[in-house]
This record gives sequence, C-alpha cells and structure tokens, in this order.
Amino acid sequence: MFSPLIFWPGLAGAIVLAIGCFTARKELASAPGLEKLIALARVFFAAPLALFGAEHFAAAQGISQVVPRWMPGHLFWTYLVGLCLMAAALSLVLGKSVRLTATLLAIMFLLFVALIHLPNVVARPENRFVWAVAVRDLTFAVGACALAESLRTRGSGVPTALRWYVAVALIFFAVEHFLHPEGALGVPLEKVTPDWFPLRVFLGYFSGAVLFAGGTVMLFPKYARTAAAWMGMLFTLLTVFVYGPILISCATIAEMNVGENYVADTLLYGGAVLLLAAALPAETQKGT
Repeated sequence: MFSPLIFWPGLAGAIVLAIGCFTARKELASAPGLEKLIALARVFFAAPLALFGAEHFAAAQGISQVVPRWMPGHLFWTYLVGLCLMAAALSLVLGKSVRLTATLLAIMFLLFVALIHLPNVVARPENRFVWAVAVRDLTFAVGACALAESLRTRGSGVPTALRWYVAVALIFFAVEHFLHPEGALGVPLEKVTPDWFPLRVFLGYFSGAVLFAGGTVMLFPKYARTAAAWMGMLFTLLTVFVYGPILISCATIAEMNVGENYVADTLLYGGAVLLLAAALPAETQKGT
C-alpha cells in the first residue's frame, strides 16, 4: 500500500538515519558500553526531524491547521518549518554548524510550546494529553539546548537545570503510566497499546517503574549520565519493539500515519534524553 504521506517522510527519516550511523561509525566503534548509545544521540534526534520535515510537505494542509489562527500564511509557516527541520537533520548528522542548528532547534521547540501547547493547556487544563505534549516538546527543546551547551568552550552550568527538568518529566510520565497502564508507552499520548500486544498492561506498569527509577536517579549528579543513557535505551527499545510492530500492523493509511508519528516521536524523545546525557559536565560523570 503506497501513500506519499507515509513513503516520503519514512524515506527521509531512513536516509538521515543511515547517514548518521555512517558518520558516527568511528565514535560508535571506540565508545564502551552505554557510551555507544550516547554516540548515536544526534542520529536518533536527527532522523525523526527529517521524517517530520518531509511530513510538513506531504501533509501540508492538515499540519497548517495547527498554526495559531492569529498568524497569517499558515501554509508558508508549515513549509518553512518543514524545510528547517530537514536542514537541521542534515546539519546534525553531517556535523556542519551543529551548535547554531541546536540553538535554533531549541528556540523552535520553545516557540511550539509557547504558541501552541501552552494555550492548549490553558484552554483544557483537565486534559492530560495536552500536558503530555507540552512536557514532551519542552524536553525536545532541552535536548537541543543540551547539545548546544555541550559544544561551548566553557560550560555555564545550564545542564544541571536541564537535567532536573528531564528528571521531573520522566517522573511525571511514570505517574501517568501507573494511572493508565494501557496507554501509549514512553510518552503517554492518546494512542492505546493494542489488545493484541503481549502483556500490554504489564508493560505499562513496567515502563512506569523504569521511568520513575530513571527520573529519580537523574536527580543525583553522580549517576545522572548513566541514568539518562538508560532512559535513552528504554525509548530506543520502545521504538523498535513496541511502536515498530504496531506500525507494521496498521491496516489503513490513516493508521500508518499515526503509527509512523509514534515511532518518530519516541525515537526523538530518546535522542533528546541521550543528548542531555552527552552534555552532562565531567564533574557530574565523576560525581564531584
């Protein structure tokens, strides 16, 4: 079943993923243990950006509806953001102007939160999903900010604040898993884990426990880098072994579009957490 809405975003994401794995091969080969996963942080962050960027062109009319009503030129902003996302993805995997790209990405995600998600939270504070989306996109901003900070000549101490935010966000998601174990794993959005998925309720509670443990440990500087790496591992595993099979099982174009977005969202979140792990200062790694 071919659809431009599914094919071109998926192809863009796959190409950037392949380029990123190739450019990171030396760092990946020399990194020990969990550091191998951290070495892929930019790749995991970039590939979903490419997918979403292509989707802005393939589904421009639908995505343009998300642009705030008071802003003129909805299609213009949709195409511009799509182009910027694809350019940012290539910048990250090719290693060109990475600090500038990361800074601009952080600003972009902060604008998403301020202009789109916070108004939704204010309008519907009882809706747990709009809170989850706002927390998610702010974590994307944190990941980009952490990358920019890691490329500074001298650290400014910002990663400590970023670490605390991500830790609290993970604990918030953990509570959502405990309250709604049948819901989407990782970032608790509207999708429900299908009935056919093995041990779906158990996986909800288990994911919640892991998120709670990881978020709690990240509050302590001595173990924060390792905890962040393990959280990145969790989101990577969810991408491959939960949302991958769910995507493959989709029967309609609409379902495939949703499934593809959940794959990209989950990998992007994992990439953001791994970027934070990579940015933690040396004294945090040593526990000093």
